[in-house]
Amino acid sequence: MIRRKIIFNILGKLLVGESVFLFLSLLVSLFYQESDSLAFLYSGLITFAVGGFSYLSSKGVKKDMGKREGYIIVSLVWVVFSIFGCLPYLFSGAIPSVTDAFFETMSGFTTTGSSILNNIEELPHGILFWRSLTQWMGGMGIIVMFLAILPTLGIGGRELFIAEVPGPAPDKLTPRIKETARNLWGLYASFTAVECILLMLGGMTFFDAINHSLTTMATGGYSTKQASVGYFDSAYLQYVIIAFMFIAGTNFTLSYAVVTGRINKVFKDEEFRFYSYVVLFSTAVITAGIILTSQMGFEQAFRDALFTVVSIITTTGYATADYLLWIPFLGMLIFVLMFVGGSAGSTGGGVKVVRILLLFKNSFYELKRLIHPNAVIPIRYNRHVVDQRTVTNILAFFVFYIIIFMFSTVMMSFWSADIFSALSSVATTLGNIGPGFSEIGPMENFSKLPDFAKWFLSFLMLLGRLELFTVLVLFSPSFWKH
Repeated sequence: MIRRKIIFNILGKLLVGESVFLFLSLLVSLFYQESDSLAFLYSGLITFAVGGFSYLSSKGVKKDMGKREGYIIVSLVWVVFSIFGCLPYLFSGAIPSVTDAFFETMSGFTTTGSSILNNIEELPHGILFWRSLTQWMGGMGIIVMFLAILPTLGIGGRELFIAEVPGPAPDKLTPRIKETARNLWGLYASFTAVECILLMLGGMTFFDAINHSLTTMATGGYSTKQASVGYFDSAYLQYVIIAFMFIAGTNFTLSYAVVTGRINKVFKDEEFRFYSYVVLFSTAVITAGIILTSQMGFEQAFRDALFTVVSIITTTGYATADYLLWIPFLGMLIFVLMFVGGSAGSTGGGVKVVRILLLFKNSFYELKRLIHPNAVIPIRYNRHVVDQRTVTNILAFFVFYIIIFMFSTVMMSFWSADIFSALSSVATTLGNIGPGFSEIGPMENFSKLPDFAKWFLSFLMLLGRLELFTVLVLFSPSFWKH
């Protein structure tokens, strides 16, 4: 039997936590003395009141929680946070449409980065900060964040951690989940602070630097400028952002190993090597393609190629160049990279590098098994045998991903200007990437799509962020049986 009280209890606590971040954005608004102050005040109070009521009405409930409650809570919290998170947009008039406000907020929390805004630089500072903050909160995971900063949350951390952290087998830094969450968020916050300082040294204002640091480490891609990072036209700033996008797309367990002096672990990791090779190979091909088909110099071509590749593969979605102007072959390569994604245990979205690596290995070993049918040929990853359950899970993930992608593309073809727009809108939202192709390219956005399409794509963002199974299991009849 599903225990509803524990669900209301935990969601209530988390909503109270969200109100704290809304009040933080209120402080930014008050500092700049802009018109969105009341919007954040009302939003924070409403969120706090609803969260407080939900918590108090279920106070005293036993904290033992099963898997079913864990999946429900993790799926619901992203929807509920987006509902209350879109209130500042509505109350301030920055985004008067409920559909557009929810789309922008869900895109923020899931770190997709797809936007409907055409007037970013006209928005108040508080709204821009809240927009970036939603991505930073969602980057490492909402549940993981509150496990880290609220040790008294009193919830079954293991069930929620596994359901929310991206990757087929999330690594733990320490035996205790809450300590792992604190270490992850401590590292995440530290990288954000370091990037902010480096961006300021390159000439960014503190406000622009903190916003871009928040959305870089979240691999979200929201910018304070309509032209994204290309607005600043600085090689130094672009290389800094490239470096931190790459770090954010790397398994944070490896980043923790570097910080604690175990650098060798990074280079021995098969996923990291594969991730690096894909970035280097794709960058080299695109750089050569740009040089051969334009008058651009090597450094500019290399930088545009590297920035675009890292931005797409880590699913950040920043833009410095319009890849729609490149030759079709390079555009197709970018489209393929949309299906790769970051590493497991990173803030990046997509399929994840480790899944693709293990799929390749399984396919290659299957050929060996055909030649030697009686031989036992186990799949190894980082010198450890991968159990069959993990392989089956990965194969099931790919099947579901392909089915959802195909069905969603057919659905989007009803509302898109052309088939490539339909294909890329699904690829970019399901992969939590941001920009697509054609009418939703890197220099365009999703504002022209009809409302139903935006609601549908919002659902795909949630599916992609929680890696399909956490959401799809809720649609299984057996899940709800007592």
